[in-house]
Amino acid sequence: MRIEEINAKALDRVDYDRYLLSVAVAKRVAELAKGAKPLVDVRKNTQPTEIAIMEIAEGLIQVKED
Repeated sequence: MRIEEINAKALDRVDYDRYLLSVAVAKRVAELAKGAKPLVDVRKNTQPTEIAIMEIAEGLIQVKED
C-alpha cells in the first residue's frame, strides 16, 4: 500500500482530525525511540513516523482525545 493511502486510512481513523493524528504519531514515535517494538512488519530502514502512521491506519493503536 502506498504511503498516501496509508495516510488517508489513518486520517479516517481519527475522523480527519489532522491535529489529533499528529499528536498520536508524535507519542508513538517517542515510544518507538525508547525501544518499543513495531506492531506492523516493516523493512529495516522504515522511518518511525511511517511505522506509527501504519499502526494507526491498521487500527493497532487506538487514538482518543485527552
